[in-house]
Amino acid sequence: MVGFKKVPTKSVLIIFFLSIFLIMLLYADFVTDDSLPEERIEISEKLNEQVSDLFSYRIHEVLNGENLSIIFEEFLLPLNTAYKIFRLDKNNLLSKIKPGDEMKFSYLGDDITSIEITKDSTNSILIEISNDISIKKISKDVELIKSFKSGIIKTSFYEAALDADIPDSIIMDFAYILGWDIDFVFDIRKGDSFYVIYETPYSSGEQIQNGDIVTAKFINKGKTYSANRFFTDKNKKEFFDNDGNNMQKAFLRAPLDFAYISSHFNPNRMHPVLHTIRAHNGVDYAAKRGSPVRSTGDGSVQFVGRKNGCGNEIVIKHSNDISTRYCHLEGFASNIRKAKKVNQGDTIGFVGSTGLATGPHLHYEFKIGGKNIDPIKVKLPSAEPISKEFKSSFDTLVEDNKLLLSRFEYLYPNEYD
Repeated sequence: MVGFKKVPTKSVLIIFFLSIFLIMLLYADFVTDDSLPEERIEISEKLNEQVSDLFSYRIHEVLNGENLSIIFEEFLLPLNTAYKIFRLDKNNLLSKIKPGDEMKFSYLGDDITSIEITKDSTNSILIEISNDISIKKISKDVELIKSFKSGIIKTSFYEAALDADIPDSIIMDFAYILGWDIDFVFDIRKGDSFYVIYETPYSSGEQIQNGDIVTAKFINKGKTYSANRFFTDKNKKEFFDNDGNNMQKAFLRAPLDFAYISSHFNPNRMHPVLHTIRAHNGVDYAAKRGSPVRSTGDGSVQFVGRKNGCGNEIVIKHSNDISTRYCHLEGFASNIRKAKKVNQGDTIGFVGSTGLATGPHLHYEFKIGGKNIDPIKVKLPSAEPISKEFKSSFDTLVEDNKLLLSRFEYLYPNEYD
């Protein structure tokens, strides 16, 4: 059988040659690297300005005497929108606005889209305004970070605490909590050691408040003093030693945070100005002019004014026929007046050198039944100990604190040891 040979048709040949031609064109473009021109897109600066003008905000701090109606009007909130907001405030969140609150008004063009009222570092009120209006309370999550610090005293507690990188607020709290048992001026010795664990609240990675002491320990002349924070009520914290005795006494040991005793209680002291033998019925604390002076106990102001060699003085009457006297003050706290009730730790005046004084210092007296007693040696009565109701849970807390301190001491041994 004889076979037949196929012959390409004309159309097939045309397609073949066209394909070859196109391949050659593409190859030539690749070899010469003649790429297509880059398209450049530019946004007009004028358009940018128009877009940025659409979104804006204004900040306002609430002042004394202001109310929301006045503030809303000032920030161009339509009257009917303000009425809707007040009607929708079923939980009376907006009635709690007070001076110092910060308000942020956000705008889209001339229209307000939201109002955020910041109450504190973690709480705010958000009013969203669109076709509908919503009012809601916003609370940020708070994380408590525990810190452990310790140190050994070389010169003073304050300097040693700063060297240990302890915040000022914690240093002051430490001295206040343990200040009923230890005079941080008179009792401190070189080689004394201290340990403290405190919690610092953070929100969104930022510190929002000063830290708060959880437990503290101070070893003074070989004797250990401990303090443990315990909440006897949701909003009431107290500090107790390891046995449940209240750290708080009816009186502070000293009326100044940090100073040094320049003259002790002495009935036969030579007066530095008069140069005569004159009883020194109190203790002199040398301190910087203007240093705050605290009331050492709860009471009421019996006298405030200027009197003879004492200069500017305050006398406070306490319970159990006890009174305290503060002399040579530069001035008085703005709210101090006769019969004014004061609490332990309240600032009542400021260190000065008025009256017969050779330099800025505080003269402090402590009287029982009209008789002067040495403030350094008087035994101070304590506040109430831990109640039986809380004793079991408190004992558990103390053991936990001891374990926590020992773990931290092991992990972070003191650099001076």
